[in-house]
Amino acid sequence: MHTTEIIVDYHAHIYYGGMTAGLAKQICESAVELFGVKMGRMHEEPVGPHPMWSCQLTASPEQFAQLLPWLALNRKDLVVFAHPQTGDDLVDHRDRGIWLGAGLELDLSIFG
Repeated sequence: MHTTEIIVDYHAHIYYGGMTAGLAKQICESAVELFGVKMGRMHEEPVGPHPMWSCQLTASPEQFAQLLPWLALNRKDLVVFAHPQTGDDLVDHRDRGIWLGAGLELDLSIFG
């Protein structure tokens, strides 16, 4: 059994579409202000394994402990996919993911 010490950080991907881009940006910017997490670009196309447009938040384990419950309450019907970063991308995305809202199918083929 692995310990949580293998977790470098967490990614929370906020999924959105054309009509919800402003809402997603607002949620991500609020998370930066409240928790000091890092906000990535607003991707207006599927990137990596993600099936929709998304914005990535990167959080330390300490930040994530506060971020995840906040996202659960403030995601405004947007789907959020979160996962730890341990160095094993396939396992982190396939087996260790946390979905807020409906789970979507990821394109895991990119991990070889």
